[in-house]
Amino acid sequence: MRPLQRILHIDDVPSIQVVTRIALEKLGGFQILSCASGAEALAQVRQFDPDLILLDLELPQMDGLELLQQLAQLIDLQRIPVVLLTGRKEPVELADLRHLGVRQLLLKPFDPLLLATQLNAIWEAEHE
Repeated sequence: MRPLQRILHIDDVPSIQVVTRIALEKLGGFQILSCASGAEALAQVRQFDPDLILLDLELPQMDGLELLQQLAQLIDLQRIPVVLLTGRKEPVELADLRHLGVRQLLLKPFDPLLLATQLNAIWEAEHE
């Protein structure tokens, strides 16, 4: 199994982008592409070729679920696991999102010191 290396992170909150990038680059050794919108992610996803997508559900203009539907037309979301990172209060039914590549849901606020370990565990479970 090859290691997790490239993570596409989509979140519109600059402070969360910074904390996530530091946590994943410095602690996890990953290469991160941070996008502030669904449109930005759609424009860059093929060129970046992520191993995993870390996605906030609450985005401006296009919510995370709509973005996933559009990403599925560009890349293979059954091969590229999606992890939702959200502060959404209403329940999200993971079983309903599996067809869109969603493997796990992590809640905000999250522990930046544990994020790289959590994503590696998801990656490893995906490739057992």
